[in-house]
Amino acid sequence: MAARSRTITAAGALLVAAALGGGAALVGAWALGGFHGSSTTIREFSGGNSLPAADFRASRRLSIHDIWRRSFPGVVQIATTSETTAVDPLFGFTQRQKQQGLGSGFVYDKAGHIVTNYHVVKGARSIEVSFSNDDSMKARVIGTDPSTDVAVLKVDASSRALTPLVLGDSDSTQVGDSVVAIGNPFGLDRTVTAGIVSALGRPLQSEGGFTIDNVIQTDAAINSGNSGGPLINAEGKVIGVNTAIETGDTGSRGNIGIGFTVPINTVKDAADELIRHGKVEHADVGVAATTITPTLGRLFRLPVSKGLLVQDVDAGGPAAKAGIRPGTTTVVVSGVSYKLGGDVLTRADGVGLTAAAQLVDLIGAKKPGDILKLELYRGSKKLSVKVKLGRRSTPATG
Repeated sequence: MAARSRTITAAGALLVAAALGGGAALVGAWALGGFHGSSTTIREFSGGNSLPAADFRASRRLSIHDIWRRSFPGVVQIATTSETTAVDPLFGFTQRQKQQGLGSGFVYDKAGHIVTNYHVVKGARSIEVSFSNDDSMKARVIGTDPSTDVAVLKVDASSRALTPLVLGDSDSTQVGDSVVAIGNPFGLDRTVTAGIVSALGRPLQSEGGFTIDNVIQTDAAINSGNSGGPLINAEGKVIGVNTAIETGDTGSRGNIGIGFTVPINTVKDAADELIRHGKVEHADVGVAATTITPTLGRLFRLPVSKGLLVQDVDAGGPAAKAGIRPGTTTVVVSGVSYKLGGDVLTRADGVGLTAAAQLVDLIGAKKPGDILKLELYRGSKKLSVKVKLGRRSTPATG
């Protein structure tokens, strides 16, 4: 069976994620796009036509044109220049070559910070940002976080010339919500596409070799060059940063209606840390859990109808040291596998857990060494456990 691949949506050379580690190869050929040495330019984008599936005229929602009009002054185009070393196949000598890359981004604040994807600026020797009024200026990298595919740039521009986009709450996003993507696909600046949120909670492997949890899936058209651009809801608020596309069995770089977006809550946590400290230290609990629905609660005869069912626990990790128990028996329901027999998490730091994304966000807001208080059921017995969070190592950035 042909392998399916997911492609990082920056314009530039593509590389197969299997080259990054055997783990990626187990789930198929994941094509990760990269700018291997590049210069960065930023421009703002303009609108386009809506898709019939997306309803932007319902109560308290903006039209696609209204969203574009409010947002495009804050969306930028990023052009990068990098250098690579090539070996002559005949004579064996090496020579340096320049590569150009193109991506998207958006204004994060009045201080001149620009948010984009890490893979857009990876290895860049120079970066240029272009705005909607065709103004271009050099940008410098404040920090990058390969684990979440987030990078923060900075331009020296007057605050009056900057239009930060309004950030939403990705935890409140629901399947079927109408969304708009604005970016620079294939160098076609000022492009807007529309669609819906197709699914939530998708895992996506980052270039750092880690899995980004709770990624948003959308059918809004996303292509190479859209990387780093915003996904915006019907209220005109950014709910994520467009990162990758599913290319299907053909390996085509074109859009087939399946795109992936890093949730803005994840992006905001990383961006704020990069602005303050230039790096991100990720806390780690070492547990994988799935959301319990009322249907699953009844079907599996769980003690609660809402919470998280622990699936796996990292050996020797923080959760394992605290005594958290994983599932032991695998069952399949409607084609989906679940592990039963593990602990059921109901609250974290006093917050009722109704979705796996909540636990991810709570841990993301903490530092290594912080204590996370979990309330759980082990069978019918209710317990309270304190977990000392560990540190997830982050590879050096290029």
